[in-house]
Amino acid sequence: MDHKQLRSFVASAETLHFAKAAKALGVPRSTVVADVRKLEESVGADLFARDVESTQLTDAGYAFLIEARRQLDASAAAAAKSAPAPGGKAKANKGKGRAPKVKGEPLPYKKRQGR
Repeated sequence: MDHKQLRSFVASAETLHFAKAAKALGVPRSTVVADVRKLEESVGADLFARDVESTQLTDAGYAFLIEARRQLDASAAAAAKSAPAPGGKAKANKGKGRAPKVKGEPLPYKKRQGR
């Protein structure tokens, strides 16, 4: 299953409000609704009972919420495990060639600069 869809579902299930979930995720509301609908199609059950005034989780939604959180936690743990260790060898920034001339400064190999 797509992690984006799982995150949208978990945020929607926690807030029971698609607009608040979209704001928390930083995506448009239509994206959250579309992700949840695709997830419902792939699961084959309605995860939310939608009314005009409220949104509630169904029994299948509660069961799937536990599974979705488990999958997201497992993927986060795997990502943290595979991350490289902090630190390492720093590289010195070595210049290439001579330093650029600055207007008005005498050249290093001349005692006096002509005009």
